[in-house]
Amino acid sequence: MISSAAMYEGWERVNSRLVQRLGTLTPEQLRLTGVEGWPIWALIAHVAGARVYWLCGVFKEPGAETTPFDTPMGEGWEDHLDQPRGADELLLAVNSSWRIVESCLQRWTPDELQVAFPRERSGRTEQHTRHAVLTRLVQHDAFHCGEISLLLGMHGLPALDPWTLL
Repeated sequence: MISSAAMYEGWERVNSRLVQRLGTLTPEQLRLTGVEGWPIWALIAHVAGARVYWLCGVFKEPGAETTPFDTPMGEGWEDHLDQPRGADELLLAVNSSWRIVESCLQRWTPDELQVAFPRERSGRTEQHTRHAVLTRLVQHDAFHCGEISLLLGMHGLPALDPWTLL
């Protein structure tokens, strides 16, 4: 039987490249903005915060208290664009949220991926399986890492490419 971690093996590489690239960005580069108006720092914070929101807030997994998002169902850093975050804060957010992801991938069996959890939204109850949310988070990370890569490239900076050799 294939493990949950094996099913999502490429995700760790994307996260590792995000961490590597983040460590090289200056405060000015973290403030570069895109079409949506979010600066790079807010995109990175949003990636980390979404992991904690879904895994700890919706699925009630432990670990939110080890992240900067100890109220996982609350507002994220990206909701306060007037309070830019630095590389050290962002590295803490990405690394601590990744530890929660890793823990889930190591523990959840393929059968457990089919378990659904309720989420209240706009007065309605939605049901989300672990598998659907993990897939959503992989795509979410990839989407925003691509957005960050594009922003960097638009400003003549090296991209955030998870598939190139180091």
